[in-house]
Amino acid sequence: MNTSAPARNVDLMLLLNVASHNLLTEMTARLADLGITPRAHCVLSKAVRQDLTQSELAELANLDKTTMVVTMDALEQAGLAERVPSTTDRRARIIRVTEAGEEVLDQADEVVFSIFDDVLDSLPDDERAGFLAGLRRLAQGRLSAAPMCDNPPRRRAPRVPKKIVG
Repeated sequence: MNTSAPARNVDLMLLLNVASHNLLTEMTARLADLGITPRAHCVLSKAVRQDLTQSELAELANLDKTTMVVTMDALEQAGLAERVPSTTDRRARIIRVTEAGEEVLDQADEVVFSIFDDVLDSLPDDERAGFLAGLRRLAQGRLSAAPMCDNPPRRRAPRVPKKIVG
């Protein structure tokens, strides 16, 4: 390990946590006008026009089973998604985004992509591609899975808008 690396002079955990928290908070606030949360947006965006089981969708959205069930319950109650029987496995349910869900998703995508563009536009042009490439490499490589831990830190859920939860 290179002991003269700049990582000794920076709190990587703090920087990633602050950026993630503030991005999540902004998304939560802006999506609340549409009655959904960032988690609900994530689930809808991964489920739309695909035949995924609830378990497959949970894995794709990086959600545990309990959180996925609660999210799907809320999406179903709001009429944005539904669980339908699988044609290949009678025990499984496929998640389908409803027409109303697609409409909300289209609006939510505009909000989310607007936020992403604004965040990335705050970086100089010559840093943007490198930042995204490095972050992608970390998320798909070194930081792609949490190690075993006796007392893993709990993920905190964003505040839930009044219209639906999830």
